[in-house]
Amino acid sequence: MQRIAILAALALISFNLGAQQQNLDNVEEHVIHVRGNIYMLAGAGGNITVQTGPDGILLVDTQVAPLADKIVAAIRTFSNAPIRNIVDTDYHGDHTGGNEKLRKAGSTIVGGNFTPDVDANAAPIFAHENVLTRMSAPNAQGIKTPFAAWPTDTYIGRKKDLYFNGEGVRIQHMPNALTDGDSIVYFRSSDVIATGDIFTAGSYPRIDLAAGGSINGEIEAINALIDLDIPVYGQEGGTLIIPGHGRLCDLGELVDFREMLTVIRDRVQDLIKKGKTLDQVKAARPSFDYDPEFAAPDPANTPDMFVESIYKSLTSKK
Repeated sequence: MQRIAILAALALISFNLGAQQQNLDNVEEHVIHVRGNIYMLAGAGGNITVQTGPDGILLVDTQVAPLADKIVAAIRTFSNAPIRNIVDTDYHGDHTGGNEKLRKAGSTIVGGNFTPDVDANAAPIFAHENVLTRMSAPNAQGIKTPFAAWPTDTYIGRKKDLYFNGEGVRIQHMPNALTDGDSIVYFRSSDVIATGDIFTAGSYPRIDLAAGGSINGEIEAINALIDLDIPVYGQEGGTLIIPGHGRLCDLGELVDFREMLTVIRDRVQDLIKKGKTLDQVKAARPSFDYDPEFAAPDPANTPDMFVESIYKSLTSKK
């Protein structure tokens, strides 16, 4: 229980997209054995999912660049296999910051990668095509993600399937959830799902409206995750959920998360129907009873910001 508590605390701290500016020398990579050949790493940035086996290592997300050596060292505590595949669940820097270093630390098993200006033998990076579109464009400050960190293999439509380490791995697009490029990764034999930031245990989701996110798309994505989850009893056990940030979860936390999203959305929608302005909606505190559980200690992810994202999502012109 102490390890889980440390894990949750680190994940909440890491939720700040400015994690690169923290003193990362003191950050530890905590390793949680999830099930079978699936592990979870928590440090600064989003959680990393690791699948290891005879084919090598598959990583879901890469946290932030300065932690790449610590990530590799943490992986080496349970596997000496080479990194063969990387999956990005979205384009945000706390999930993709380590792409360049970790792909170079790995190697491809197919030869002849698709990025001639970087090491052709490096591990490929899979993502939805909208992730590549956003990573290859300048951000609000005019800064581009380094070319070597871009996805090398993208998919369109609803899914991309891999067969790796003796199990089917489904990368599934969840359109217009937090962004227009979110993916979940479902390890079918292990019965483990890595959700990226679509689901964040103990914190409100950050809906990126500028990148195509929406509150209704987010709820639809959580419903899709719930449909995939099969518990052992009631809402406990069974399928295990590795969230974008926070503790290891199961169906119960997903259901609670959906309730929170739905209730707050409906409250905001009711206030909009009554003609309330954004400031009036914020003043009404539609999230007040959920704040003790989901208000993370992060100035970039306050309850007011979450309420504002719902308001703008519901009032934006399609």
